[in-house]
Amino acid sequence: MAAQQLHHPEAGKGLLYGIISYLIWGFFPIYFKAIAAVPPLQVVSHRIAWSVLFLSLLISWRSRWSDIRDAMTQRSSLLILIGSALLIATNWLVFIIAVEHGQVLQSSLGYFITPFVSVLLGLLFLKERLRRLQLAALLLAAAGVLILTVRLGSFPWTALILALTFGSYGLLRKVVKADPLSGLTVETFLLAPLACGYLAFVAWRGDAAFVAAGMQTSLLLMSAGVVTAVPLLLFAAAARRLRLATVGFLQYITPTLHFLLAVLVYKEQFTSTHLASFLLIWAGLAAYSWDAYRALADLRRIKDSDTL
Repeated sequence: MAAQQLHHPEAGKGLLYGIISYLIWGFFPIYFKAIAAVPPLQVVSHRIAWSVLFLSLLISWRSRWSDIRDAMTQRSSLLILIGSALLIATNWLVFIIAVEHGQVLQSSLGYFITPFVSVLLGLLFLKERLRRLQLAALLLAAAGVLILTVRLGSFPWTALILALTFGSYGLLRKVVKADPLSGLTVETFLLAPLACGYLAFVAWRGDAAFVAAGMQTSLLLMSAGVVTAVPLLLFAAAARRLRLATVGFLQYITPTLHFLLAVLVYKEQFTSTHLASFLLIWAGLAAYSWDAYRALADLRRIKDSDTL
């Protein structure tokens, strides 16, 4: 196979975009801890509402409204974006609930599992090949989740929902024809009526946190548009330039930061069962990393042979 078929010409940019987006997401618990007094559904609604404003300004500045119209009038793209919008909104809500309830470690587990979900989705829907070492990595991760479930006696629903929703979101954003900015803008526009309607309802009921929670909290909620949109735009740009499996591999940056925050900063309970589970998942990530390194080395050899 020719090197050009194995490597996207802008993979270097995609790698940089992916790393930056995951670093931003890695520090998200700090942001959401700061607004923990606000009910999760209100936080999600503010994320959507302020994202609409921020993205509308960005679209206007870049004169891209024709792209938005195209994305919303193409039936196939619109259906995919409806699905991705629902997935990312669910992911946001579950993550915020986890952070506000002192379950950053659970979110860390979920995002550690996400790379393996991405690999499986790439195998099932994009026909990306699963090599032996990748299969071993998947089995190690599955064993880690199984140990956690059996020893603690409860199914890690939060972790698995986070992994499935975000892994599936990555798949849809990779296959949709809309570019990253247009796609994200359409997603937030689709969610905006529900979000704004809910915020109007809680304001009418007298339960709105905005303004009532104080200047600092209100400013943090207003910044949700930028905080939400920037890493998602970077992620979408990365997903279009990289193999889904590579996007999944970069995902470990975010849960590593979540893990360190949970254990070192927030002092969440970390038992020997957690350690055994995480060690298996980390072993799976190490196996996957080694496989990715070997694949990259093979690619370079192919490119070198093509230039001879």
